[in-house]
Amino acid sequence: MSEFIFMLTHNDATVENAREVLEEVADTGLRCIGFKDVGASRETLAEVTAHAHDAGMKVMLEIVTTDAAEELRTLGTAAEIGVDCVLGGTHPAEGAALLRETGIEYYPFPGTIEGHPSVLVGGLEEIAEHARELTALDGVHGVDLLAYRHQSLDPIALTRAVVDAVDGPVIVAGSIATLDQIAAVSGTGAWGFTIGGAIFEGRLPGGPTIAGQVAAVLNAADGRSLNVNS
Repeated sequence: MSEFIFMLTHNDATVENAREVLEEVADTGLRCIGFKDVGASRETLAEVTAHAHDAGMKVMLEIVTTDAAEELRTLGTAAEIGVDCVLGGTHPAEGAALLRETGIEYYPFPGTIEGHPSVLVGGLEEIAEHARELTALDGVHGVDLLAYRHQSLDPIALTRAVVDAVDGPVIVAGSIATLDQIAAVSGTGAWGFTIGGAIFEGRLPGGPTIAGQVAAVLNAADGRSLNVNS
């Protein structure tokens, strides 16, 4: 089964009430939580990171900017606030070098990333080969794959190709919104997946609360029958 990473984000930005949402989901059994590099101040991200660690969660910061200088500044912030993983980014060699001595796991984007919200472009074999090259870099642990953000490729076929190509974990990020998609992603061998906006929009079972939806996704990710009260 794949690991569920709940993103405190909507429309590719960290939500304003991230701290309050974290408190709401703290008792669901959630193991991984994340946020983006836009939408909240450094102070807010540091506070969320500290409280998530106190709750026993692994914390992940996802980079959505494609500007090289801004990306490197964000990596510095990631080290300062003490996140466990950095997801995304499009300057992997520089990022790996900056994070190598920090103990932070690094999962850059394979393929070509465009726009905001981010979309993935490129052919299946091209993206899989790029993912293989990324995980061959010293300091890169795995990849952050925008499988459901590609305009034409089948996301499950793409995820399988990347899982088969890489030496390291694959996290499927962006636009997962159903339990069927969760089951399909888990079946590819991907290490984990992220959901943010779909939960804030109330699109997952277990609503209307955020905590109820998170519990439902955790059950699905762990292969248990749906029981949002467990």
